[in-house]
Amino acid sequence: MTKSTLLSVNVGMPQNVEWNGHTVYTGVWKRPVDGPAMVRRLNIDGDGQGDTGGHGGEMRAVLIYQIQSYRYWEKHFGRDDFDYGQFGENLTVDGMPDEEVCIGDRYRIGAAEFEVTQPRVTCYRVGMRMGEPELPALLVSHHRPGFYCRVITEGQIQAGDSIVKTKAGPGGLSVADTDALLYLPNRDLAKLRIAVDIPALSPGWQGSFRELLHGSDVVKPAWDGFRPLRVTEVIAESATVSSVVLTAADGTTLPSAAPGQYLTLKVAGAGSPVPVRSYSLSSAPGTSSYRISVKHEPHGLASSYLTTQLRPGAVLEAAAPRGDFALSDDSSPVVLLSAGIGVTPVLAMLHQLAATRSTRQIWWIHGARTSDEHPLAAEAHALIGSLQNAVEQVYFSTTDGRITKDKLEALGLPTEATAYICGPAAFMAEMTAHLTALGLAPSHVRTELFGALPSTNPGITDPTTRAPHQPEGEPGTGPLITFARSGISTPFAGKSVLELAEACDVPTRWSCRSGVCQTCVTPLLAGSITYSPDPLEPAPEGQTLICCAQPTSDLVLDM
Repeated sequence: MTKSTLLSVNVGMPQNVEWNGHTVYTGVWKRPVDGPAMVRRLNIDGDGQGDTGGHGGEMRAVLIYQIQSYRYWEKHFGRDDFDYGQFGENLTVDGMPDEEVCIGDRYRIGAAEFEVTQPRVTCYRVGMRMGEPELPALLVSHHRPGFYCRVITEGQIQAGDSIVKTKAGPGGLSVADTDALLYLPNRDLAKLRIAVDIPALSPGWQGSFRELLHGSDVVKPAWDGFRPLRVTEVIAESATVSSVVLTAADGTTLPSAAPGQYLTLKVAGAGSPVPVRSYSLSSAPGTSSYRISVKHEPHGLASSYLTTQLRPGAVLEAAAPRGDFALSDDSSPVVLLSAGIGVTPVLAMLHQLAATRSTRQIWWIHGARTSDEHPLAAEAHALIGSLQNAVEQVYFSTTDGRITKDKLEALGLPTEATAYICGPAAFMAEMTAHLTALGLAPSHVRTELFGALPSTNPGITDPTTRAPHQPEGEPGTGPLITFARSGISTPFAGKSVLELAEACDVPTRWSCRSGVCQTCVTPLLAGSITYSPDPLEPAPEGQTLICCAQPTSDLVLDM
């Protein structure tokens, strides 16, 4: 490796920046420091990060980028206006190329010592800073990400300091190779095995590599798009809840669904455009039919039709069962915690446990307003009675009060249990907090959300509070895009499905916005897409990357 030198120390405190109609709190704007700067365990004096979930902290205290990459991007973009700190880095260096520096390498600069922990995170804010939205993808595809370090020894540094390598990291895995392992296809399994055994690699990257090494748990849906299912029964379970039993319209056997999964239906007859809604399966897995149990909402087009107008013999279009809110197949204790119509996936789990004559410890804890608003109670009670180690506890809020932490604690729930919670969002958040406070591991507390998933929009300080709606202005002229969880169907307009979702205030999840990080990966229930720009790695089968997806037909998305 050639001699390396520190060219500039760059710092900047987070600031609010207007971007695409939002305010982003970011520390990506860095400026050179005159004279010495003090490096501390978590930061350089005068520096800060806006989004500490993705940047900063002990393992990402200092970001390094090379002057050689500056020259490369100047040529690539045809620009000559770059200043030190342009790429959001703390240290601009001459040397230390990504293909030579390895994870776990240590370097002394001035009085401080650093250890390389991971490549740069793919983040849209470096593209925002540069005015080049595709830059996060380009940093990866051109193998020039830069890298983070943790501080081994605090001390002063300044421009002109020599950079001396003091230790080689185990495994000899370069920054460029590490970056490619996470973000690019055709991964080298041997290098993945090396990566997970490098102690210096940040925990987040280690976890991602372990998941890749052990394979994906994503199961391909049983069929593509929508297929016709025939209604064989409509059963009134209570004054407000009806069950709908569905079989294959062509008389074939339906594929088995995992307990806890859901069906997405096109509810033709309920309005135009046809509403698309998702409902948890409440039936026993492995039967020849599917059953959903639907609560009649006073102003719900789909639920009103399904509970008051639907008749046996009707045909509904359905996507294949989906969802990862599925009962684990092991011997650990199970806590099933539900409220209201949230009983439906829990009931499917009880059916599965009863069918296999499970000897697991099982608690079913349910909340309802009154006994009259407790649909499927007799069925659940019978299932609990058939299990040798099951406990049933039902609380009616009008007489017993709500489910509280103290009530859960009194049940003596084992801390090694896996909990499955389904109900209104506030209920799930409250129960999750109670269970983790009682000692259950957060990773063992699972929830199923009926509506749209919560947003992941790093750095955005003014997230929308509006319910999903039709976009403002003139409607688009493209294919019809349906956001199934949000109940919105609208013609396509804009540059990507993500931009359309944002225009409708449909909750979105993204980070790079350029087809790299796969944070925006979303189940594609029906339709076909093209990409612009092309993602560096395709989405898993049956899913799409909405940040760069454009429709080539009508789409139905699970969001």
